[in-house]
Amino acid sequence: MNQHSRFNLPLCLVVEEDIFTRTDEAVKRYLPEIEGKKALIITEKFLHDLYGDIVTEIQADYNNAEVFEVVHADFDEAVSIAKKICIDDIKVVIGFGGGRILDVAKYASYVSKAVYICLPTNLSNDSLASPFAVLGTEGGMRKTLACKIPTAILVDTTMIQKAPQIQTLGGIGDTIGKYTAVYDWALAAQACGKPVDDFAHSIAWMCYDSIAHFDEKNVTSISFLRTLARALVMGGLAMEIAGSSRPCSGSEHLFCHALEEYYPEIKISHGLAVALGTVGAANFQGRDDLKMLEVCRSYGLDLNPASYGIDKELFANIWMRAASTRPDRVTILNNTELNREWLDEIYERMANN
Repeated sequence: MNQHSRFNLPLCLVVEEDIFTRTDEAVKRYLPEIEGKKALIITEKFLHDLYGDIVTEIQADYNNAEVFEVVHADFDEAVSIAKKICIDDIKVVIGFGGGRILDVAKYASYVSKAVYICLPTNLSNDSLASPFAVLGTEGGMRKTLACKIPTAILVDTTMIQKAPQIQTLGGIGDTIGKYTAVYDWALAAQACGKPVDDFAHSIAWMCYDSIAHFDEKNVTSISFLRTLARALVMGGLAMEIAGSSRPCSGSEHLFCHALEEYYPEIKISHGLAVALGTVGAANFQGRDDLKMLEVCRSYGLDLNPASYGIDKELFANIWMRAASTRPDRVTILNNTELNREWLDEIYERMANN
C-alpha cells in the first residue's frame, strides 16, 4: 500500500469573505449526512460576547446547537467535553476561536469520534489544520497529543481582518519557521537512516515560499489573508502526510518550547516565538538569515528580542535549554556547540536589523 493512502484530508476547505454567516451551506455540499444532527459549538466567553450575533446564526444553522464556553483549555477539560459529546449523543463539533480553543475542540471531537468543523477567528499559527492538539497538563506543562485534522475548515477573511494584527503576525512567524524546520527534518532523517517524505517536504517548503515571496506585504489585505490561511492549512496537511510534526517543527520550535515552559512570564505568542527561534536556527544551520530578517521586517514583524522583554542573558539561556524540551528530537542543536559569544552575536543581529 502506498504510504500516501493512509493520511486524512479535510473534506471541505473554504476561504471566503463572510463565510461564517453561511457555514451550513458550505459544509452540507460535502457532508450532507450531518444535516439535522445534534451539534455543539465550542468557544470561549470573550469571543461569544464579542461575536454573539455570529454564534447565534451558527446555532440556528445547526439545529439550535448548544454553546460550550471553554475555561481552562487543558487536557482535563477536553476529555470532559468529549464525555459530554458521547453522553448527549452529539454528532457535530464546531470549534470557534483561536489556537487554544480549536485544540480543545479538535481533541474532544477526536476522542468522541464526532465530525469536527473548524472556524478559526484568527490566523496565529498552523494548529488549525494540524493532526495534533497542544493541551495543558499537570503543573502548567503543555503536551502535544496526536489526534485528527478537521473534517471541514472554513476561514472567514472578514473575521480575520478584525483580529488583532499581532495574531496575524504570529501566523506569519509560524510559517517562516518552516525555513529551518525542513532542514532539521532532513538532518534527523539522515541521522536515523529514514527517508524524508518528499511530498510533505515540498508542501512545507511551499508554505514558506508563499509567504516569503508574496508581493503585497499588507497583512490586512484579503489576498494576503487568503494566502496565509492556505499556507497554515497546508502546513497542517504536511504534518498529516508525514505522520509527525517534523515538516513544520525543528530547532526553532525548541526555542519556542523552552521559552514557553521555562519562562512563562515572557508574554509572546507561539508564532512570534517561533520567528525569533528561526533566526538562531538558521545561523546554527550555516544558512543565510538576512533574507528571513528582511521578509519579517517587510511585514512589520519585530524580531528584536528586547521588544518582548528578552535580554541577552535570557536569550542565551533559552537556547541553552532548548534541546532539553524534546530530547528525542534530532535537530541542528545535536551537532552544535553553543557558546555565549555566538549567541550574543545573533542577539545583536536581531536587535539591530
